[in-house]
Amino acid sequence: MKLRNRLAAAVGILGIAMGTGCATGRNYEGTMRTESKRIVSRYQMEWRKPPVRTPYGGSVDAPLLGNGDMGVTFAGPPEKQTFYISKNDFWKLVTYDEEASPKVFGTLTVSVPALEGAGYKVKQELYHPAAEASFTQDQAGLKMRCWLAATDNVLVIELSAKGREYEVELSLKAEPDKMAETDGGNDGEVWWAVKRHVEKMDIPTEATCAMKVDGAKGLKFAVGPGKAVTIKVAMQSLFKHKDCLAVAKRTADQASVKTLWEGHAAWWENYWAKSFVEIGDPVIERHYYRSNYTMGAASRDREFPPGLFGTWVTTNDPMWCGDYHMNYNFNAPFYGLYSSNHIEQTVPFDAPILANIEKGQWFAREVTHCRGVLFPVMLGPKGIHPLLYSDQRTGGDWEKGGWFGGQRSNAAYQVVNMTMRWRHTYELDYARKVYPFVREVAFFWEDYLKFQDGRYVVENDPIHEGSGADFNSIVSLALVRNAVDTALEMSEALKVDQERREKWNHILKHLSGYATQVRDGKTVFRYTERGTPWWDSNTLGIQHIFPAGQIGLESDPELLKTSHNMIEVLNRWIDFNGMNSFYAAAVRVGYDPKIILDKMRFMIRNHTYPNGFTKDNPHGIESCSVAPCAINEMLCMGHQKVLRVFGVWPKDRDAHFGNLRAEGAFLVSSEMKGGRVQYVRIVSERGRDCTMVNPWPEREARVERNGRKTETVRGERFVLKTAAGEVLMLRPAE
Repeated sequence: MKLRNRLAAAVGILGIAMGTGCATGRNYEGTMRTESKRIVSRYQMEWRKPPVRTPYGGSVDAPLLGNGDMGVTFAGPPEKQTFYISKNDFWKLVTYDEEASPKVFGTLTVSVPALEGAGYKVKQELYHPAAEASFTQDQAGLKMRCWLAATDNVLVIELSAKGREYEVELSLKAEPDKMAETDGGNDGEVWWAVKRHVEKMDIPTEATCAMKVDGAKGLKFAVGPGKAVTIKVAMQSLFKHKDCLAVAKRTADQASVKTLWEGHAAWWENYWAKSFVEIGDPVIERHYYRSNYTMGAASRDREFPPGLFGTWVTTNDPMWCGDYHMNYNFNAPFYGLYSSNHIEQTVPFDAPILANIEKGQWFAREVTHCRGVLFPVMLGPKGIHPLLYSDQRTGGDWEKGGWFGGQRSNAAYQVVNMTMRWRHTYELDYARKVYPFVREVAFFWEDYLKFQDGRYVVENDPIHEGSGADFNSIVSLALVRNAVDTALEMSEALKVDQERREKWNHILKHLSGYATQVRDGKTVFRYTERGTPWWDSNTLGIQHIFPAGQIGLESDPELLKTSHNMIEVLNRWIDFNGMNSFYAAAVRVGYDPKIILDKMRFMIRNHTYPNGFTKDNPHGIESCSVAPCAINEMLCMGHQKVLRVFGVWPKDRDAHFGNLRAEGAFLVSSEMKGGRVQYVRIVSERGRDCTMVNPWPEREARVERNGRKTETVRGERFVLKTAAGEVLMLRPAE
């Protein structure tokens, strides 16, 4: 069925195509569910050879099972499958040299000696996430279907065989680690393991797994035709239950696989139904959905967001302590979730930031003698700092025991995600939650900025870690502008700190602009006004555009021209330190959409693993936002308070999307067919004015509100007054 016919069938349910005005309420929710199932069900991930554990700390080339709290990945040859079990809140929480980091809990090994030399194939579904491994030998073989319940911390492994019987042996153990205590045993038919960090810890941590085998007794058993076996591994932690071992044992013993699967399937159906895109490009679409899958599987624990390697830590010594890196790595995986309408997955982001306010204030006072907050590069949860030496090491890039690389902008970088959440939802409760931190960031820059010759400047702030005493880093200038602007906007919404607004407005009016230079015969941005002019890797040269959001299609034409030149000269379509910024920046300034899509498709085909992780990138999940963020804004952009549908999209490519979230707290749906926009549906959550570029500039557009025709609009752009909860349907006048 062609795209147009499928869409007509879907929207016909609502009466959209017939103009009956039924595109509201439960009917549209049903269509979202139908469309998302149809699209996402197409895609799966596949491995034809055994993946291996990587040295980075996250197993990048392997199936990823997760529910936002517990994570499992598996690797190894057919005869010895090793499941690495981890949990978002299982850290070693101690402020001690390189010891504060997330840790692998342990492993479950499934040994089947007779499978040595067997054929290997693993497929992982996305819509109802499950991985099925098939190990084949002539006319015989073993299947291993694995899934991690979305509604409870239970890993389920279903074993079945054909052609012959296979002897299987299981081994569940906690992974030993320096300063850790481990234990294990069995209570009848339930086997268990415990790992804890207690001695010399700032905060004690403990996790436990319990396992029960349905259909067999003991850890050695046979699987054959008509003799299936199901393994259940339940996990719990001290942060969730005081007696976590007892809870895990009880869950493993009593959990119903049927009930778990029903809950699992329902949760993911609801997740996918939040939004959808269909762009007629299977390569990019699959990457889009597997990226959003990874974040759905990694980010749900409100106190413990995923670190560098998500929930899938496979070692006790992950690189960079597997921490929350403050100069973009921690932020980047979340970028695409706001516009994808997966707000629940963004909630955990704020927890370590807010937990570290007090320490950030201490650093600001002790390192720079300023008010406000100053963050080092590396943070952990619950106010714990990886690489914070107990002797308060100082020297080189170390200041008062924190590793800064000289940078002053790390706290301001965290405001970027808060701004995204705020402007995509305009929830006052969210502003109340994060405004104390945003205000502290603004206070820091009130003190740290220098007012010279009628402008504010940033001194001694390296654009790259350790790049020297840079002056007016373009990234810092943009982050400061974003932070102060957000502080101003939130203070007005919350009706607080009126006395600070004059100063904040003065900073915004007088902050230095971005320096330029000529490279390859084109005017481009200079990384700093004085100091570092350029860098041969990374994408910091465009991060003032995205994620800092300070240049877009409403900006001065000269700035946009320089931005286009920067995209061309920088040419970082494949870069292992910031593709998550580069593609989105190209979209924000209206770069050629065909080039953006071609470059993205090439990158996906040649530089990603089956699960969507970037090849040879040691930074884990940071690239999860590349496709969702860029594609969403190509289709639906609300930047700089102007809504554009298909604003940066090839006019000769059909596409449609449902419930993408745009700045202004609008949920938007639309379709492009034959070079023309067919309709635009807008749900206004907060009743804000919607300034929109007219999708039909040559003709009038009819507006229906909650199913009733109310007005016509015309011109290159127009302003739609809205009410909270109102549904607007726009179509070109006949």
